[in-house]
Amino acid sequence: MIRTFFNKKAIIRWHNTNEQFTLEEFIRANCEYPGKWEAEIERIEKTDNLFITAVKVFNKDASFHAVSFIKIEDDKIVLIDEYWGDDGAPPQWRIDMKIGTKII
Repeated sequence: MIRTFFNKKAIIRWHNTNEQFTLEEFIRANCEYPGKWEAEIERIEKTDNLFITAVKVFNKDASFHAVSFIKIEDDKIVLIDEYWGDDGAPPQWRIDMKIGTKII
């Protein structure tokens, strides 16, 4: 169960929506989140007691990327700072400038 990876007093922050959750609130938010979602881990970095992940989260209707900074103490997650972004086409003003190319 996911709970075993966390310190009981862990804090999870979703900065894009200015929300902070306890572990129980975080588990509830994810278990009761509407729809069926899949995820692909695109990158993991580690430095000291911090893991940084980039994950694509998607379903048939929408796609997002989340970058998470995961702090570990005593082999348990104590803090997650998470940042979300919508996947999609660049805004028209950048298209009009004719700058940038597709990553893939």
